[in-house]
Amino acid sequence: MTIRTRLTVWYAAILTVSLLIIGFGTYQEIDERFRHEHHRQPEEHAIAETSEMVFPIALPAVLLGLLGGWWLTRRALAPVAELTAAIENIREHNLRKPLSRNGNGDELDRLTGVFNDMLARLDDSFNRIREFTLHASHELKTPLTVLCGETETALRDELLSAPDRERLANHLDELRRLARIVDGLTLLARADAGQVDLRLEPVQLDELVRDNFADTQILAEPQGIRVELNECETITLSADRHRLRQLLLNLADNAVKYNQPQGRVSMSLHRNNGLAEFTIANTGPGIPPAVLPRVFDRFFRGDAAHSPAVDGSGLGLSIVQWIASAHHGQVEIESSLPDKLTTVTVRLPLKP
Repeated sequence: MTIRTRLTVWYAAILTVSLLIIGFGTYQEIDERFRHEHHRQPEEHAIAETSEMVFPIALPAVLLGLLGGWWLTRRALAPVAELTAAIENIREHNLRKPLSRNGNGDELDRLTGVFNDMLARLDDSFNRIREFTLHASHELKTPLTVLCGETETALRDELLSAPDRERLANHLDELRRLARIVDGLTLLARADAGQVDLRLEPVQLDELVRDNFADTQILAEPQGIRVELNECETITLSADRHRLRQLLLNLADNAVKYNQPQGRVSMSLHRNNGLAEFTIANTGPGIPPAVLPRVFDRFFRGDAAHSPAVDGSGLGLSIVQWIASAHHGQVEIESSLPDKLTTVTVRLPLKP
């Protein structure tokens, strides 16, 4: 029950009780008058007189009071409803947009000012986090590049023993993995700060999907995973070729990594209601419903993704979501645990 409904009910109850008290007092007064003047007149005369005096006035008064109370409650709580709707629309990207104030200095106006101050503090905190992430990832790139280069040089030494070569190879794998994490962080931090510009051009999306299909077959071959391209319509749209290729490769990499041996990866591309719809599905362990809403969070990895055999950073789907959003599209993920089939769908608007 809303506050408006509760106030209306309470107002109606108070109004009804007040009218009953007035009616009872009127009845007592009339009854006393009749008793005094007519020496114990029957009580029916007092009741009739009270009814003639009270009810013709009370019923319209009750109706008018209820309608007036409802209108006053609605008008008084309208600013609360507007403030609630404005707060519900607050997201990370619009923290700098203050809530509108009525300027009359009442409680709601002061509450709106408090919310605006809180939004300003939140925006400042988010900006500090972005700046720290961007600067930290930028500073980490140079030493990682140096370490990777020195390790690769050491691996080319023919006098290196087999155990040392294996140890250096493992170090190089970890360094490259850390470099990929830093690259992903840098991209997302720059995207949050609005520093990433898309190079829009006509792109044959079906060609990118076919290239991605061939790359996925190479990735899936060591695990014996079957890759299928069920449908691939010819689609041209205005987009950033490099970012779309990155999106497709991230999805393919996830579909292979989080799969089962001798499993299957299927993908398709077709038009649907003015959108280019790319779908990729895999026969992996599945994603629990409680975890599904968080798969696009940065550094979030489900239980199945924490296996030591699975190499990942938890940034792939975050990057996929940003690329789709930057192209005014959207990404959806579904997982059916009984069938253990996870499906990711990317929808991008078709532009002439």
